[in-house]
Amino acid sequence: MLISFFEEFPVEENLAKLKLVSWPTKIYIAADSLQQFKAVTSVVRHNQNLLEAVYWPILKKKEGYWISPFSKQSALQHLFDELEHKKVPVMLDLELPTTRNPWLYLTEFLNFKKDKKLIHSFVCNHPGETYLCEYYAKPKMLELLGLHYQNKQSKVMKMFYNSVHHFDQQSLRNQLQQGLQQFGDRFIVGYGTIAIGVGGNEPLLSTEQLEKDLRLAQEMGVTEVVVFRLGGLDKKYLKVLEQFT
Repeated sequence: MLISFFEEFPVEENLAKLKLVSWPTKIYIAADSLQQFKAVTSVVRHNQNLLEAVYWPILKKKEGYWISPFSKQSALQHLFDELEHKKVPVMLDLELPTTRNPWLYLTEFLNFKKDKKLIHSFVCNHPGETYLCEYYAKPKMLELLGLHYQNKQSKVMKMFYNSVHHFDQQSLRNQLQQGLQQFGDRFIVGYGTIAIGVGGNEPLLSTEQLEKDLRLAQEMGVTEVVVFRLGGLDKKYLKVLEQFT
């Protein structure tokens, strides 16, 4: 099972934690432009265990931060223009702007359908590998909100942050089973959090719960787990992760 990492704040201190990783891994790097992403990857690309660095585009807070049909239309268009004909691997973090800028629900309401088509077009036509990071809700509901897109090539990442949402083991087992049945080898699981994110108040996952979560994923045949986030890696978390690599 491949164990990878998100990094929402790719500063030197957080990226340095990659040196602790003794197994082949991937890192999903948040950046506000392709240029910034390339600058960051130039710092880590020589790490012998790094299989791939994936561009995780983020918008300005006033633009919605995450990607959705309620994000600022001009920001979405700029992002997709920037990536046109570029074979860079991209992860779209598909989340609503509720905690970043709820005013966008009003200002972008009339753009919803157009923005949904814009995102869908990118997902279907991007020449590089695409990863769609989603909520764990039912795909039909997510499709309605423009937070899930049908594409047989894209990999689908479901966020199961047990420190935030407190899934019981049977519920998590059911969710993983559904994901594997629907997406097969394209199904990726997100676990965490082992460090705070942009919200600033995310509770941290215990090592005991992380071990339970990873054991379940391994048992059910999940091929990749992504941990949020690299900057939180320390000796106690490392000791758990190494059991599954």
